[in-house]
Amino acid sequence: MQPQGDLQLVVIGHARTPWRKGDCPRSMRAARETGRSAEIIVDPAFRAGLVGLERASHLVLLGWFQGTDRASLLLKPQHLAVPQGCFALRSPARPNPIALSIARRVGLDQAAGTINLEALDWFDGTPLLDIKPYYPSNDLHPDAVVLDPPSA
Repeated sequence: MQPQGDLQLVVIGHARTPWRKGDCPRSMRAARETGRSAEIIVDPAFRAGLVGLERASHLVLLGWFQGTDRASLLLKPQHLAVPQGCFALRSPARPNPIALSIARRVGLDQAAGTINLEALDWFDGTPLLDIKPYYPSNDLHPDAVVLDPPSA
């Protein structure tokens, strides 16, 4: 499988979290329940992009899950009875292991390039690709559902 088009990603920083392989929460809800905070460090070249971000209470964070399985399209998570396609799961195992989390911002220091977060479900050192403000008026879908998967 060959990349197509002009797809170039730039790492703009990294996550600082308490999580290592084997102990990372499986979701943002689980990360919040631990009560352990996290931090995003934005590289100096990108810190001007933080101007105005203090207006947003929550952030959409995109990262890159390094070292994950990028070949398997069908996965069997422990909590499900039958295998599912990688696009039907939130697993980092996927062709492009892009991390997506919505986190509460509790602090921001533009000069230092630090964003303090209530919690984050990423490994320590996860590369940061992008930050976007979360807009409840645009991003919230109260009618959204995910049906239970079929049983074995």
